[in-house]
Amino acid sequence: MKRRTITAGLAAGALTAAMVVPATLAGAEPTEPTGDELAGKTVFLDPGHQGSTEGHDLDKQVSDGRGGTKACATTGAQTADGVAEHTINYEIAVLTKGILEALGADVQMSRDDDESWAGCLDDRANKANDSGADVAVSIHADSTTEGADEDRHGFHLIVPTLPLPNSAADKAQSEGGRTASKLMRDAYEANGFTPANYGGFDKGISERGDIAGPALTEVPLVFVEMGNTSNPDDAKRLTSTEGQYEHATALVSGIVAYLFADGYHEGAYEDLALDKTPAPATPRTGAVDLDGPSGAKAEGDVVERQSEVFERADEVGDLFAQLTELEGLDSVLELIMTGEFDPVNDLATELIALIGPLLSKAIAD
Repeated sequence: MKRRTITAGLAAGALTAAMVVPATLAGAEPTEPTGDELAGKTVFLDPGHQGSTEGHDLDKQVSDGRGGTKACATTGAQTADGVAEHTINYEIAVLTKGILEALGADVQMSRDDDESWAGCLDDRANKANDSGADVAVSIHADSTTEGADEDRHGFHLIVPTLPLPNSAADKAQSEGGRTASKLMRDAYEANGFTPANYGGFDKGISERGDIAGPALTEVPLVFVEMGNTSNPDDAKRLTSTEGQYEHATALVSGIVAYLFADGYHEGAYEDLALDKTPAPATPRTGAVDLDGPSGAKAEGDVVERQSEVFERADEVGDLFAQLTELEGLDSVLELIMTGEFDPVNDLATELIALIGPLLSKAIAD
């Protein structure tokens, strides 16, 4: 797989951020990405909604996964400035795809563009099932009002009410899906996002019985509402280059944490109320006891490491923003989708050479 320098840089920031807590608890140091960390892993990304519904009946009834039916699809939300949710979802999904591929993952998507029809909700679930993915992520953004909403903000994740009639879906969502969702919640918080302050969500997680996607999906699924498009601050972060990079980094962090955080897999979380850095369900070599003195030191190490990660993420984000400004976001997304990274590799290298010393001096000062 061809890579360009900027994608490797994005992967470095995301991988380091993803491994901060698990690596510290295990007594290991986070490492630089080599490009094969996720080799052999498959991730399915479903950027919610779609650009065109022409010729399709959105009210067509399809299975809701619980013995009933539900409308085929909805048009999605939009910001007060008119930016469509389907575009936000797609752009962030493509950035996420680029980082995951730079780490060696096989990434499949429910749709390959932001213009055409991508299927009903059951079609998307079937695509996820056919992918055989280790984890699937359904990427959405919420809304609370048609106009601006200054008060309600933040991300949340949706998990299905259990049990599910489909035994394969029930197993996937009651085990891996629950764990992956909670780790994604933790990753979003670790990357500077705030859980939603509305809707009565339990620490950023909502359990619902009316969402068909998870009930139809037979691989572990994370259903994330990245923010409230009605809130001006959330909307800016969802649509700006820097903000979209931050969302992509959070998504990759959660995915990597689920795939590789030893001791944080199925059974590590018993319910929604557990602390976000619990002791592993099964003791492992090098683990520390968070309840004792060494646990307090480990938490201090985590905070210090997170500070370093956020500084590095800011540097990479600034570089990515400048590259996007020069090339245009559409061009960068297209390069990621096609894998044709070489045309901008030299430019990225020049930017790194130019900005690197300035960043180093700024940090030193």
